[in-house]
Amino acid sequence: MIVNKNVELNELLQNFSIDRKTYEFQGINQGYINDTYLVLDNQYPLYILQRVNHNVFKDVHGLMGNIANAFQHLEDENYTAIELLKTESDNSYYKDKKTGYWRLMSYINNTTAYDNATDTNIAFEAGRVVGKFHQLLAEAALDKYVDTIPNFHNLPLREKQFEESIQSAKAEKLETAENAISFAKETLEKLKILDNSKLPLRVCHNDTKLNNILFSKEDNKALCLIDLDTIMKGYFYFDFGDAIRTVANTAAEDEQDHDKITFERPLFEAFIRGLESNGPFLSKEEIDLLPWGAVFMPFIHGLRALTDYLNDNIYYKVSYENQNLDRCLSLFNFTNKALQEIEYMTQVVKEGLTPKV
Repeated sequence: MIVNKNVELNELLQNFSIDRKTYEFQGINQGYINDTYLVLDNQYPLYILQRVNHNVFKDVHGLMGNIANAFQHLEDENYTAIELLKTESDNSYYKDKKTGYWRLMSYINNTTAYDNATDTNIAFEAGRVVGKFHQLLAEAALDKYVDTIPNFHNLPLREKQFEESIQSAKAEKLETAENAISFAKETLEKLKILDNSKLPLRVCHNDTKLNNILFSKEDNKALCLIDLDTIMKGYFYFDFGDAIRTVANTAAEDEQDHDKITFERPLFEAFIRGLESNGPFLSKEEIDLLPWGAVFMPFIHGLRALTDYLNDNIYYKVSYENQNLDRCLSLFNFTNKALQEIEYMTQVVKEGLTPKV
């Protein structure tokens, strides 16, 4: 769909250090937070123009600093670099008085993204590029990165918010969500096994679902990670678990037919082989916790959806009243399937990943 904002968007582009000409624009609807446009010249795609949602990301300057710092490391023969186009005043973003914050990035042509893995080659490539991302950022200076969403994966905080939502929820919602609430409380107890104290803090992507990986249309090679607003400090099992919940599960994230939600062992094993193809980069302690990361990430997403349902849908957009509960139940279903695979995953990661000495 060609948007009807060509004049305004062309005026915005005048603030960036690119050729002065009249460009065309195509709206990109993927993603729920930022406004995104493909910038074309005579129908040839050149750039990605985005308005950063400063209602979600309060510290746009810090966010853009994170991305700019990460891009200095994210270039390798096995990782395709993305470029931030500077403004005329040599900044990484432009602030418009009326419409807010804008950034311009290079476009990687002939690429695609997948919502779910369908074969082991896709799963392998996903593991390889996530591992390469972390390998390239291993020496990044952590003190240069701000938390773009503070406490994003802070389980004690999410547990507190969940308990508060139970206290204030309507009786009928508590009854409808009774099974989900019970599962949440049981799983919170099980996740107390997680101990971050021996883990190295890393620069993480923090949103490594499969459709945030670009693949080449020619050979299905994974090229790089996109949707970089959540780059900040974290632990590797965050990125591992978020990837596994969309790579090893062939169903949609909000699938209501839970018989379609699966834990595909061949896809999990392929992802591990992809990680290992980069050579050793994880500590033994990190490897030991990876199976629990595959439980933790779908669970914390589900817990947040359940909390929002009990709070009358104040955070996530919903198209019908119980959508957050459906999201929660789907994520909890995969969490439960991952819990049943802990022993299997432990064996696979132990045999498949070499610790960094």
